[in-house]
Amino acid sequence: MKSILLEKKNQIAYVTINRAEALNCFNYSALVELQEVVNALHIDPEVRVVIFTGAGKKAFSAGADLKERKTLNESEVRRNVKAIRDVFNSIAELPQPTIAAVNGHALGGGFELMLACDFAIATTNATLGLTETSWAIIPGAGGTQRLPRLVGEMKAKELIFTAKRLKASEALELGIVLKVVAWDELIASCEELADAIMKNGPVAIKQAKYAINEGLNTDLRTGLAIETKAYELVIPTIDRIEALQAFNEKRDPVFQGR
Repeated sequence: MKSILLEKKNQIAYVTINRAEALNCFNYSALVELQEVVNALHIDPEVRVVIFTGAGKKAFSAGADLKERKTLNESEVRRNVKAIRDVFNSIAELPQPTIAAVNGHALGGGFELMLACDFAIATTNATLGLTETSWAIIPGAGGTQRLPRLVGEMKAKELIFTAKRLKASEALELGIVLKVVAWDELIASCEELADAIMKNGPVAIKQAKYAINEGLNTDLRTGLAIETKAYELVIPTIDRIEALQAFNEKRDPVFQGR
């Protein structure tokens, strides 16, 4: 049985962590599978939005598979940590907008997967947190870097140092998730956001994501230069001309992603 499932429908890719019996925890083989899927999506011209979720109703992902971790030597632990860090970085670097459909517990590495996505929508029963310090380790797949950028240094330190578990409503107040919905409304809510994004120019969306992500990691002057270069790439596109023609003809544009 595959640990990672991929389905594509209406230009949306659905990536599901398929280890419900293990609370969708990541063992090494699951990380390898996930990396292969993400690599393929990175160059897939037909996919315009990617939705990540977990199988079942209990967990989005509870992070690293601690049953496997107990059997590993130090070298293998380092291998696993590198694998989870690399695949989450690959998810953060996907050119398509990404949505975490948080269908249950998002703890440790599961929380870090959510942070690597552009958006997160959670169910009312979800519990979220970077709980690594309670296991005498630290977040090693981006949590110590992405969370402070999202909620600020002091709040991130509180959440990481105390290994606090947040209710979905608390995560919403902190801006960690975009919306909280009932479990049976989760995927539809994610698809509604995806549809709103996909009404717009595909090249423009990719370049806007690139400009925001790259600009956040630098000073304002450099960020503005990144924005300028990203804008230059949309000027010669067919879609830009189509948008102007559609405006003149008082109709909806039909974008081709070119």
